[in-house]
Amino acid sequence: MSRIGNKHIELPAGVTVSVEGSTVKVSGPKGTVVVPVNKGITVEVEGTTVVCKRANELKQTKQNHGTTRANIHNAVIGVSQGYKKSLEMRGIGYKAQMQGTSVVLWAGYSHTITINPNEGVKITLVSPTEIDVEGIDKQAVGQTAARIREVRPPEPYLGKGIRYKDEHVVTKEGKRAGGKK
Repeated sequence: MSRIGNKHIELPAGVTVSVEGSTVKVSGPKGTVVVPVNKGITVEVEGTTVVCKRANELKQTKQNHGTTRANIHNAVIGVSQGYKKSLEMRGIGYKAQMQGTSVVLWAGYSHTITINPNEGVKITLVSPTEIDVEGIDKQAVGQTAARIREVRPPEPYLGKGIRYKDEHVVTKEGKRAGGKK
């Protein structure tokens, strides 16, 4: 039983949802997101509430039920509040610079790395070592932030690299910590 799929989605003020065939169009103050609806799932708008219902009790339909409801809920939050991921760069000489809409990274390599944002995503620099990724599509924001982090993930000995602001990296002691006995 999909417990997530059975939950109703409450629409905040200024957000409208319209069902168009096998897609759901969610519009709000920040923009519009189109969410595909999986086979076997029907979406109904009842006033300020959105309800997802499934056609049968097959395992795949139950899985699609929860996924579709979560995608629509993420779109509602995205068009009303938006999504934001913050990253920070730690290490000597690690920095970022904007070049148009793209970000150029110096991350300890002999060359620079340019990351282009996904469609509908905006990258901003708070400082040369702090990067903000914002947008209305949760998947696109997360994917762009993950591609930036992937350039140089934080390493466990010195903690250098690119990490999310709220990420905790467990550091190891290293070879010389044990000493001779």
